[in-house]
Amino acid sequence: QLQLVESGGGLVQPGGSLRLSCTTTGSSLDYYDIGWYRQAPGKERERVSCISSSGGSTNYADSVKGRFTISRDNAKNTVYLQMNSLKPEDTAIYICAADKGAPTTTIQAMCAMTYRLGRTWGQGTQVTVSS
Repeated sequence: QLQLVESGGGLVQPGGSLRLSCTTTGSSLDYYDIGWYRQAPGKERERVSCISSSGGSTNYADSVKGRFTISRDNAKNTVYLQMNSLKPEDTAIYICAADKGAPTTTIQAMCAMTYRLGRTWGQGTQVTVSS
């Protein structure tokens, strides 16, 4: 059974950086598209960034484009989210999600769905941006 474990969250000052990790257990990362989503108190879950199983395609929300970078290392079964120039509005629980790749589904379409049938979710890691 596929499981996802997030790490790297914490408290950081505005303008600072964090790197989140999403690591799989129970199954190899190779076959899965991976997405990062976030949810702040009182707000709906929203897309952050996604990456295809091959690493060849990525997708970013406009609010994080140019500040965040998603990457993957399949040999380590890990996807990373490098977050730079953090803002207070980035404060949220960041959750990793895995979807088995489908030839008819683009990474853009997959990433836009905040909930998806068959998706596996991690438990989340808290990111707090505050002075």
